[in-house]
Amino acid sequence: MRRIQRAALPKVVQNYLRKRQLAASDKHKNGDLNIERDWKSARQTKPLKAVVATLQTMMGPRQRCMYCLDSHGADIEHFRPKAVYPKRMYEWPNLLLCCTECGRFKGNKFPMSGRHALLIDPTREDPWKHLDFDPVTGNISARFDLQLNDWSAKGAATVDVLKLDRREALSAGYLKTLRHLSDIVERALLGG
Repeated sequence: MRRIQRAALPKVVQNYLRKRQLAASDKHKNGDLNIERDWKSARQTKPLKAVVATLQTMMGPRQRCMYCLDSHGADIEHFRPKAVYPKRMYEWPNLLLCCTECGRFKGNKFPMSGRHALLIDPTREDPWKHLDFDPVTGNISARFDLQLNDWSAKGAATVDVLKLDRREALSAGYLKTLRHLSDIVERALLGG
């Protein structure tokens, strides 16, 4: 996971999302909102395809998942799950690019501490303030906060929900990157 700058959407797409959200909120208030059907219908539209394209652009040429950075980001993920927070279903700041595996692990999970989200939103904050990398195992873990004398609650919740410490392919990828970077640094220090 890394900090990601959220791109601006074209005005026409912003307006479309706003209208969809107003309509969904009205349906929800009246008890008429079928969340999955509404979302499936919206996903077929050009504006939602533009949302996916913008999210993919934010992740660069490899279009990685915003959570694990390992797998291909294939679909829109609702940071606050649409089933639990239908009033945020079409809000641009709530939409992330996610791989199938992270989406499956996260599902409708959204741990909170009071009114604050415990999951890390990589478009709003630096994940490495809450996470650490273990170069021996290749795992991601919660960062220990010396001021609080405790593990980062956001880091722990994010690791737990997304299973960042139990995914072999993810660990292997991180270790491969670490070895590659170590080789580059070593060559630079040795002058060759």
